[in-house]
Amino acid sequence: MSEERTNIEKQNNHIMQNFWSRIVQKKKRDVDMTEGNITGHIIMFALPLLAGNLFQQLYNTVDTWVVGNYVSNEAFSAVGTVGPVINVLIGFFMGLSSGAGVVISQYYGAGRYEKVRRTVHTAIAMTLGLAVILSIAGILLIPTMLKFMNMPAEVVPEATTYLTIYFAGVIGLMLYNIGSGILRAVGDSQRPFYFLVVCALLNTVLDLAFVLGLGMGVDGVAWATVISQGVSAVLVMIVLMRSDSCIKFIPRELKLHWDMLKKIISVGIPAAIQMCITSFSNIFVQSYINFFGADCMSGWAAYGKIDQLLILPMQSIALASTTFVGQNLGKNQVDRAKKGVRNALMISVSATAILMIPVIAFAAPVVSFFNDKPEVIEYGAMFLCWLTPFYILCCFNQIYAGALRGAGDSRAPMVIMLISFVAFRQVYLFTMSHICNEVIPIAMGYPAGWLLCSLLSAIYYHSVKLDKNRLVEDR
Repeated sequence: MSEERTNIEKQNNHIMQNFWSRIVQKKKRDVDMTEGNITGHIIMFALPLLAGNLFQQLYNTVDTWVVGNYVSNEAFSAVGTVGPVINVLIGFFMGLSSGAGVVISQYYGAGRYEKVRRTVHTAIAMTLGLAVILSIAGILLIPTMLKFMNMPAEVVPEATTYLTIYFAGVIGLMLYNIGSGILRAVGDSQRPFYFLVVCALLNTVLDLAFVLGLGMGVDGVAWATVISQGVSAVLVMIVLMRSDSCIKFIPRELKLHWDMLKKIISVGIPAAIQMCITSFSNIFVQSYINFFGADCMSGWAAYGKIDQLLILPMQSIALASTTFVGQNLGKNQVDRAKKGVRNALMISVSATAILMIPVIAFAAPVVSFFNDKPEVIEYGAMFLCWLTPFYILCCFNQIYAGALRGAGDSRAPMVIMLISFVAFRQVYLFTMSHICNEVIPIAMGYPAGWLLCSLLSAIYYHSVKLDKNRLVEDR
C-alpha cells in the first residue's frame, strides 16, 4: 500500500512538473521581432511600456499633487520645477544606458547570446559605479543648479531638501532603468510595467503617510519616491537573477568586459551628451519662466506634468522602434526595419492627435487638479492651449531618433537635437526676451525647437540608408 502511494505521488509530481514546464514556456517573455506582424509587434511592445511610463510619471505627479494641496505653493513650485536639475545628471545615465539596450537588442536579434550575457553584466557593473558618482555630484551641484535657474529665494530651501534626498537615493532609479532596459532589449516590456504599477501605488501610499500622517512636507515626498524606486530596482534585479535566458544576471560574474563597455559607450555617449546638455539648457529655459514669478512657475509646473503625459505614447513607440530596428538589422532584415519605422510613425501621430483634444478642451480643470489657486490655473491653462497643438511635431523627431539609435547611429540624433533644443532654442529665448516681456512668446521656444528638430531629423533619416549604419559588431 505504501509502495503504491509512493508511485502515485511520483506520477503526480511528474504531471505537475510537465504542467509547470508548459506554463513557463508559454509565459516566455523574450520576443523575437524579426518574424511576425510588424504593427502587432510594435503595439504589443509599446502598450505595456506606455502603461509603465504612465505609472513612472505617477511618482512625481503624486508628489506635486500632495505638496500642492497639503503643503504650500512654494513646495509645489520646488517639486514641480526641479526636473531639469535631476535630468542633467540622470539624463546622462539614461542616454548611456540606451547604448546597452541597442547592443543587447542587436546581439539578441543576431543570436549571439554569449555576447548578450557579457553585455548584461557589463551594463550592471557600469551602473553601480555611475550611481556612486552621480549621487555625490548631484548633491554637490544643487546650489549651482538652483542659481542657474534663478530659483526664487522662498523656494530654494524646499528645492534643496527634495534634491538632496533624491540624489542620495538615486541608485534605485538607475538600477531599475538599466534592468528594465535589458528586459526591453529582448522584447519584454511587460514585467517592467508590473513593477512600476506596484511601486507607483507604494509611492502614493507613502506620500500620504509621510505628508498627511507624519507631517514631513517636501522631505516626505522625496523619501517616498526614493523608497519606491528602490523597491522597483530590487524587483527587476530579482527577475534578471532568476531568468533562464541569456540575460540572466549572476552576481559573482559581475565585471566590466572592456570590449562590451566600448560598444555601449560608442552608442550611448552621444545620447548621453544630448540628454545631459538638453536638460542643462532647460535649466536656462526655466530661468526665463521663473522671471514671471511664483504663480507662473506653478502654472508651468502643472503644464509640465501634462507635458510628460502627452509625450509618453510617442516615446514608448520610439523605444519600440529602437528595439524593432535593432533586432531586424541584427538579422540583416533592412526592408522590414524600414517598414517598422513607417508603421511606428503612423501609430505615434494618431495616438498623439487623439490625446490632444481632451487636454485642450479641459485645460483649466486639469491644471486645478494640481493647484487650485486661480492665478496658477490661468497660467497653466494658457500654456496647455498654446503649446499642445504642436506635439504632433515631436512624433517625427522621436520616432526617427529611436530608429537611428536602433541602427547604432546615435551621433546624428545627438547633433540634431543639440542644434534644435540647445543652440537654436537659446538664441530664440534670448532674442524674444529682448523683444517683448510676455511669457507666451518665451514658452513658444519649445514648439519652435520641435519644428526644427523634426525637419532636420526627417531630412537626415531619408538621406541615409539604415543598412549603411554600422552595427555594434563592426566596432
